[in-house]
Formats: sequence, C-alpha cells, structure tokens
Amino acid sequence: MNRKILEPCCPFHVKNTTCTKQIRLFQALPDDVQQELIASATSIQRHKGYVFASDGDPVTSILIIRKGNIKTYRLDAAGNEYLLDVLHEEQAIWHDMFLKEPVYHYSIEAISNVDVCEISTETFLSVLNHHPEAALSLIQMLSTELTAAKEKILLLSIRSPEVRTAGFLLERWNKSGDDIICFKLEDIAATISLRMETISRTLRKFEKAGMISRLGKGKIRITDRPGLYEIFRNADQT
Repeated sequence: MNRKILEPCCPFHVKNTTCTKQIRLFQALPDDVQQELIASATSIQRHKGYVFASDGDPVTSILIIRKGNIKTYRLDAAGNEYLLDVLHEEQAIWHDMFLKEPVYHYSIEAISNVDVCEISTETFLSVLNHHPEAALSLIQMLSTELTAAKEKILLLSIRSPEVRTAGFLLERWNKSGDDIICFKLEDIAATISLRMETISRTLRKFEKAGMISRLGKGKIRITDRPGLYEIFRNADQT
C-alpha cells in the first residue's frame, strides 16, 4: 500500500534508490538501517509559503527535500529578512538537532510546492547510538560544514561585488555539483548582502565575458568555472 502511494511522487524511487542514500548524514549507515529510517518517515506535501518552523521552535525532526525548494532565513528586529540558504532536492535540514537544547535559530519556509520526508530526531539519534561507526562520518561532515561557514564569512567580508558574486556561484556549484544554479536575483542579493541591481549588473558582466549564461526563471548556468575562480582568487587584490 505505502509503496503504491510513494512511487509516483518520489524522484528517488524513480531512480531505484532512496533519499537517505543522497544525504551525507545517513550515508555511513548500513542499507538495512537506512531502510528502517525510511519506514519510520512521514511523507508530507506542502504549498509554497508554508512555514515548517520559526526561529526558536524546538527541533523535532529531520527534513529531507524530495521535490521543490525550501529557504532558511532570519528576521531582524525591524522585520528585515536575511536569507541564509536555499535548499533543493537531495538536501536536508538537520544541523540544529545536535545542540544541547535543540531549537531552530532560523525560520524554514517552502518557496515552491514541496514534497518532504520527515524523520524524527529521536528515531535518528537512537539509530546513531546503535551504530557508532557512523559517528566518525558525522564528525567529518560537521567539520566540512564548519569550513563552509568560515568561507561564507570570508566571502561576506569582501567588498568587491564581482569577487563576492563569483565566490557565491562557486560555492553553490561546490555544494550541488551542478553547473545550473537555481537562484532568483533577490535571493542571491539577500544571501551575499548586495543590492539586487548590483547583482544584476555583475551577472550581465559575467555573461558578457562568457563565464555564465542566464537561462531565465532564476536559473544560471556556469560555463567558465576557471574564469570565476580567477576572479575569486584575486580577491586580495580588489
């Protein structure tokens, strides 16, 4: 019964795999344990604009995105939104569950219609206790995430819009491994703290130089990664 319901809407079933195999958090776990987690998961569909959690809410589950896009963001005292990240298919939201008192330090909202798998943190932590071999992989992954966070702080310290935008495009490519990046201008601007007009002007410059092509509907194809890297590498000179 469940298989009949899940297959038509799950891109991982179509590929003859599972969502857990695509998420680094689960990859060190044996296949049978991953299947156990999937069996305990709840599949939910939500419309664009749905808020999964707000800043300060307790963390009770891991969210695996099967279809659609979700953003994480924070609001300042004046109500201004600061975009932290945009996540898509084959990504998950899970980091804050390892805090001593796990609460979200950001809000989570669907920016398109989404299909999500939800696994309770209690279930996952119980599985982790029985499979300590996965702990080393988890530590390595958290170290990678920390390095990425430091790189983002460095990126935001760079004054040059060209260098900052090039760094953003390279960071998104490193994260997804895909030459096509799905980000609207306003989302890029919010992520790297630049004006939307500045982003638009910079992307036109990159496109004219043959380093990217803009495909419409918020999609950008990276066509010259070495060229973007050369701009970013010379950050200290700008």
